[in-house]
Amino acid sequence: MAKVQGAVVINEERCKGCNLCVVSCPTGVLALQSKEVNDRGYHFAYPGNPDACIGCASCAVVCPDACIEVYRVVEK
Repeated sequence: MAKVQGAVVINEERCKGCNLCVVSCPTGVLALQSKEVNDRGYHFAYPGNPDACIGCASCAVVCPDACIEVYRVVEK
């Protein structure tokens, strides 16, 4: 059976650090950057554990600023 691996791409400059994507992720892939801020002064989201991504796109659905894109790769 094929395994689905996901990949999350976040536009860090548009992210306002609302934390909705971090909370919605069922596998704990995303986290908020605690030490860095973007040009707008927000702590942005980043994939802290990218290997755990299953490509469900829950994070992209809840993002109010459409900063997140999720890709799925099927490994055979």
